Amino acid sequence: MNQVVITALKRPYTFVVLSIFIVIFGVRSVIKTPTDVFPNINIPVVAIVWSYLGLMPEDMSGRVVYYYERTLTTTVNNIEHIESGSFYGRGIVKVFFQPGTDTAVAQTQITSVSQTVIKQLPTGATPPLILAYNASSVPVLTLQINSDKLNGSELYNMASNLIRPQLISVPGVSIPNPTGGWRPTSRSISIQQN
Repeated sequence: MNQVVITALKRPYTFVVLSIFIVIFGVRSVIKTPTDVFPNINIPVVAIVWSYLGLMPEDMSGRVVYYYERTLTTTVNNIEHIESGSFYGRGIVKVFFQPGTDTAVAQTQITSVSQTVIKQLPTGATPPLILAYNASSVPVLTLQINSDKLNGSELYNMASNLIRPQLISVPGVSIPNPTGGWRPTSRSISIQQN
């Protein structure tokens, strides 16, 4: 230990330069180190969104989601569990897979079974939107728009055509379509930002 002190006293500029390098590289590493608020949780999940405008939640659950869930359990491999929700004109099904399942294979199986189940659904049903969903992808912003003067369709148009395009320009943003506002009595719209 004495040798370090003696060297520092003999060569003070070396230690000053060394301390400046430590400060510079320390600040540089703090600035350049990537940070992630939500760590990547590797749980294979695929989300399926069925759309059929005008269908009540009860009908969406009974006429679309129910048959689709039964078809999934017979044709898709490695399912851990299925969660679903029915809304006005939308049915969302989340299929959770066993750990280690290849999400690309699961997504392919779900896409193919989604094409075959359409014939059992109400006339005019279109193929669903199928998304590889990461369990750490949670909404970080939910925007709700209310109005006493505008009706539901006007609110939906404002959220979809004015507000949503402005939010999509933010780097790293993924914004789903606005929900709500289709019924004449509905006076709020929600937009979630992931």
